[in-house]
Amino acid sequence: MKRYEGRREGYAVDVTVNGCRLDPRFDLWNHSPTGFEWGYDGSGPAQLALALLADHLGDGDEAIAWHQYFKRAVVETLPPRHWALTSQQIVRALSVLKSTLTAEAVGS
Repeated sequence: MKRYEGRREGYAVDVTVNGCRLDPRFDLWNHSPTGFEWGYDGSGPAQLALALLADHLGDGDEAIAWHQYFKRAVVETLPPRHWALTSQQIVRALSVLKSTLTAEAVGS
């Protein structure tokens, strides 16, 4: 199981996966050249959502497809100073997102 952690020290943020820096995955999409952020709707949180999903899923295309939904549901709600997510929490969040969006698509 992987553990993702974010910490804020003043204006600097650090995001790790199992203690190592998380790759921002600018190769997939460059939302925020200045890096990660969380706790609001913006380019830094989008970059974080993409990086988290790309690392967790191991599939860049799927990460791109789901990262904006994941940003709104999870990354925008992370606390400002420190947070932690496990791979199990990401699996649960994606499962809820996928079932909710599928149900909405069927109902429209």
